[in-house]
Amino acid sequence: MTGLAVRVGPILTPDPSRVIIKLFVPGEDAAQTRTRAAGLIERITLLGDDEATDMLQQTLRRYGGRHHDLESTFAHHYDLVRHRIPRDIDLPLLARLLVGAYFSHEYAVEAAALCNPSMAPHPDQSGLGPEQFRVVISMRQIGEGHLSSIGFATAVLGPGTDLTVSDRRGPLTTGRRLDTRHRRDTLAAGLTDDEYDNEVSATVLRSLPEHFDDHDLERALACLPADLLTRTTTQTTLERLRRAIGFEYAVTFPADVPLDRRVLWPSTAAESNGMEDARLVRVSDGDGDSGYRATYTAYDGRHVRSHMLTSDDLSNFHATPLHGPAAVNKGMALFPRPVGGRTLALCRSDGETIGLTTLDRHNRWQQAVPLHIPHRAWELIQTGNCGSPIETAYGWLVITHGVGPMREYVIGAILLDLDHPHLVISELPGPLLTPDATEREGYVPNVVYSCGGLVHAGALWLPYGAGDTRIGFAHVQLTALIGAMRRRHGHAALSVG
Repeated sequence: MTGLAVRVGPILTPDPSRVIIKLFVPGEDAAQTRTRAAGLIERITLLGDDEATDMLQQTLRRYGGRHHDLESTFAHHYDLVRHRIPRDIDLPLLARLLVGAYFSHEYAVEAAALCNPSMAPHPDQSGLGPEQFRVVISMRQIGEGHLSSIGFATAVLGPGTDLTVSDRRGPLTTGRRLDTRHRRDTLAAGLTDDEYDNEVSATVLRSLPEHFDDHDLERALACLPADLLTRTTTQTTLERLRRAIGFEYAVTFPADVPLDRRVLWPSTAAESNGMEDARLVRVSDGDGDSGYRATYTAYDGRHVRSHMLTSDDLSNFHATPLHGPAAVNKGMALFPRPVGGRTLALCRSDGETIGLTTLDRHNRWQQAVPLHIPHRAWELIQTGNCGSPIETAYGWLVITHGVGPMREYVIGAILLDLDHPHLVISELPGPLLTPDATEREGYVPNVVYSCGGLVHAGALWLPYGAGDTRIGFAHVQLTALIGAMRRRHGHAALSVG
């Protein structure tokens, strides 16, 4: 709808100086039968003390300001490769740190692209002026090898159409991996999805408490009856049980590290080729408790799967897979609160239609009810959501995307009934936002796409990716947006005012 949405604020572009430090094993990424690690360690140990000291100090001077506690990272990377050092050799601290330095490298998390943002209320609203509101923006960061991770930015909305993004410069951190407790019903749901519901898995599940850790699982496996151990499916079932809980993890970030320097980095085999398109939303459980959720796509190089991040404060995160028929594709988006006592989400399980799914008592997302099928010229290839539904006085506002000729992605909108969200009240007859002349080129041409916006001061604020390369922002008055919508058949006219 021409002139309805106004582009505001700055444009966020990929910054190759935003780097993390990763383990590097020479030869591991080449077509070789063995790594070159052992030979490298031997050459490091043959360096003289003066040369080794000088090299370590030089490395710390050059890279220390780019990373948090670089020496601790070197020490950790040394621990990961220390099995390659002969047992009769006891390296001094300097040599251990130098080994760690040689087995480290930098990775620019957004060197290729920055796209597909979502916006949610920031947990800290202190120090703001009238009509201002602080938000957190999650972003898909794409680096070398098309590897995606999740990053953040902080911005202040208002007054008026002002939008200011905080300085994102400074050392990044991927946080610290923690042991986590698992839910028995989540494990059972995953086994059902993968058709591993058999005598072995049922016996193990019966012996586990409602919440359990990795040690509890191993104890349960060790107590399996002998006659079950001889079944032909037992070993594959045991491997699947261990693999299933390995998909869950927790990560924590230091409180003194600003939100925009935290990176959620792929941590499991299911995410090995990227974490994509987080749809961040602040949720309420209906009893006064609230927190953050973000559904995202886990990609292992062959398969995509919907996963979810849970956090109370955006400092501590728990990641877990989602299960059930509606979780088999990309693009799930949670409702911010229960509706009629049900936990709901939007999905696109058939790849082309916006659907509505319900979480059942077994922690599985049920078969979706179709809400919005492609039917307008600009969305005939597929349609999907652009983030979680936004609650308004008029209904649940759902920002959509549609794909048309030349695989052009545009942004639209529909409105769902507040109490009966399976009913579409109205829809925008044309796109709300299309790629303009400055947004057509990019990593993926002719795309504007969002993973979620919010309403503040009577207006929709929408971050969006352009060309799958950079991030822009749009602003539209809510009454103007609702007024431009057209009623679906069988619904009375909207009253806007």
